[in-house]
Amino acid sequence: MDMTGSQRIQAPREVVWAALNDPEVLKQCIPGCQSLDRTGDNGFTAKAVLKIGPVKATFTGSVTLSDIDPPNGYVITGEGNGGVAGMAKGGATVRLEPESDDVTILHYDVKSQISGKIAQLGSRLIDATAKKLAGEFFESFGKVVAPPPPGEEMPEAKKKWWSWKKG
Repeated sequence: MDMTGSQRIQAPREVVWAALNDPEVLKQCIPGCQSLDRTGDNGFTAKAVLKIGPVKATFTGSVTLSDIDPPNGYVITGEGNGGVAGMAKGGATVRLEPESDDVTILHYDVKSQISGKIAQLGSRLIDATAKKLAGEFFESFGKVVAPPPPGEEMPEAKKKWWSWKKG
């Protein structure tokens, strides 16, 4: 399956870049994510529970970042095993484009492959589920990264990314 798109995020490119490299942010945004732990400078292990049609499975796997070009983008690749449900592997090229000082366009180009019981569900259901999950991720990511509304204090977790503006 291939999927290409973009998401407008109400945050400067440097903030979006920092958040894309923060496992706590990614864990909050990835649908069904139970754990995401850094295994090195450019790697993570992950565990997520996903439901695709009638099949619900816990996937465990690894994620690697490559072609890293801060704060412009990277390539992310991963492979996960869902036991009897099957396996999934794929990757995405992520590119950040500043629209203005306070708005970033995140472009993505995703390629993935699945096998096993999940693959038997049919490409329409799988494609629809993948688009839904991607939409949930980007909507959540945009909310987590964006500054709080006027009058609300910025949570501690966000202050670490937004601190670049002070310097």
